Amino acid sequence: MDTLQENGLPHSPALDIPGRESTAKELGVHGAPLKTKGKHGTTKRSSPVNNVTAEFGNQQKVSLVNAPALPTTPLELPGVMDAEGRVDESRLRMHIFNNGGVSPSGRGQVWRFLFGMYPCSSTSLERPLLQEQLNVRYHSMKRKWQQLFPSAIRLRINGTDAELVAAVRYFDVRQDRVQLQAQNQSDEVKERLSFLELQAQVLFERVTFDLEELQEAIRIIDKDVPRTDRDLPYYSGEGLGNLLVLRDILITYAAFHPEVSYAQGMNDLCSRFLEVLDSEVDTYWSFSCYMEKFSKDFRADGLHRKIELEAALLKELDPQLHTHLITDSMESFTFCHRWLLLGFQREFEHCDALRLFEILSCDHLELISQQVDRARYQERIARRHSIGETVVSCGHPSKSQAKDKPVSEAQAVNTEFTFELFICATILLDNRDALLRCRNDVQLIQFTNSLQGTLDLNLTLKKAEEHFYNYCKRSAWDYMNGRCTTSKNKEGHFLFQLRSFFS
Repeated sequence: MDTLQENGLPHSPALDIPGRESTAKELGVHGAPLKTKGKHGTTKRSSPVNNVTAEFGNQQKVSLVNAPALPTTPLELPGVMDAEGRVDESRLRMHIFNNGGVSPSGRGQVWRFLFGMYPCSSTSLERPLLQEQLNVRYHSMKRKWQQLFPSAIRLRINGTDAELVAAVRYFDVRQDRVQLQAQNQSDEVKERLSFLELQAQVLFERVTFDLEELQEAIRIIDKDVPRTDRDLPYYSGEGLGNLLVLRDILITYAAFHPEVSYAQGMNDLCSRFLEVLDSEVDTYWSFSCYMEKFSKDFRADGLHRKIELEAALLKELDPQLHTHLITDSMESFTFCHRWLLLGFQREFEHCDALRLFEILSCDHLELISQQVDRARYQERIARRHSIGETVVSCGHPSKSQAKDKPVSEAQAVNTEFTFELFICATILLDNRDALLRCRNDVQLIQFTNSLQGTLDLNLTLKKAEEHFYNYCKRSAWDYMNGRCTTSKNKEGHFLFQLRSFFS
């Protein structure tokens, strides 16, 4: 599908959902306390009926369809948003990195810019119109697959999972609220929305689905969504209905992104967006923008490439540990699969995992950052004026050889080493002794499971940043001091500037 910037423009409070007290009688939910198994062992959880009380205002509720008050809300970050509501993207990303994330209260608004739902160049006046259009388009997309698969509109349950039964009923109440709000819209709003709906119908009219593939995706989603971590407060009480919201988002994404469809693990990733944004529409678009960049990680080739990069980085940082982990009795670095795929979601406390996710997503400390891009650009300009000049390497090839095979910068610095790889390497290095004692895959899996929820994020970030800077500094110095020299002045060379940057 087209990107958000191509999709659109401009949302209003038209489809907002009013709050309403719910009762156990309305929901038809009854039952004794439930026992659930979580990562902390078997715990008692109160029955859904006990969560719907006169004090329900303090309970978690099913997410909104959209969050209409946010488009005009200013960011509480100094120097990031101008008077008209435009966001300085570079400063936003730098603020997130330098401050170790943002406050939970402002996280939802920040993520809408960070992940691209709101273009940073949009103003406070433009964003309500943009969100209104995105809202209409999302519901048009959702209706399209529901019309083709009416039997898939509702999650099929066998009735043995009391929480899932409650989730369906909470979700149904939420749908009734949506319909009630739509009926109470003014004629002006209805007219404006009908025009946007007509546009959306035209836009998606020619979209076709591979019915078999989509049916298979729905089948897997229906298996995975109930496995989403229900121990999170977001899924407590009426919040159980958010499981059904998550399901609709994932099916809509799979339907309109057949090249990606659905892969296991996407439910946990999308759940993170839904929890923070607390809006079905905003979650869909933010998740879609994120997947534009990282969908390859859910394909076998993309994941294998990331694991290869992690192995290459560890070889640079600790050759002995690298050699131990690639022995025949252990399948290389595949045990890092979940860490890299889900952004270390289970290795840190949940609040810290959210912070780390936004830090990694800000792309501030990368080998392809703006400072490096500027230096690389200057070198490309310099090279245009030196075509045909001899490049002499430490191997002293002939002039003709040097012309045929110019020295590549990748020999010095691997720009594919992202900061998340340094986070992963830091965890491995911190647990070096335990890893060296592992002799097979079973012991490696036991090791990774033992780390869940135990890592210190601030300490890990500090060490990862040190490894990053040390790697860049060492690579730049090695490159400039003997590995390769040019007949041109080194002052204009990319690696010389990189060395100066990290000195």
